[in-house]
Amino acid sequence: MKKAAVAAYRAYWREMEKLYADPTGKSAQLNQYAAAAALKNAEADAKRAHDLGSIYTGSVALTDQTVTKVVATGRIPNATVSSCLDISKWQTVDAETKKPVPLPSNRLTKYRVVSTVEKYAEGWRVTSDEPQGKPC
Repeated sequence: MKKAAVAAYRAYWREMEKLYADPTGKSAQLNQYAAAAALKNAEADAKRAHDLGSIYTGSVALTDQTVTKVVATGRIPNATVSSCLDISKWQTVDAETKKPVPLPSNRLTKYRVVSTVEKYAEGWRVTSDEPQGKPC
């Protein structure tokens, strides 16, 4: 169960990279790895960036993935995954010129994220993805 939850979480971030890199948002299959608030928030945030003429290039790195809680019984089995998200190589660029968009110099590029991954009939889905605002 833990391995499946972490694998779904990794796949979620691979699809997030595609979603943010494509100004149309159509190349990603995020709904195969996300649901509920995580899916809604990611799609809205990517659309907001795209509407401003920005895309994200490069990649996200995930380290220290730890399953901190597992609920195997009940209506929807789920796991809580904590990880360090490194976005230092995920660059915001102008969609047309491909030039970097200026960002605040004090922004966190490596930070702790706590996510809930739930097991649906179709497979595991990230349902919440909460940045903790703490460097890692």
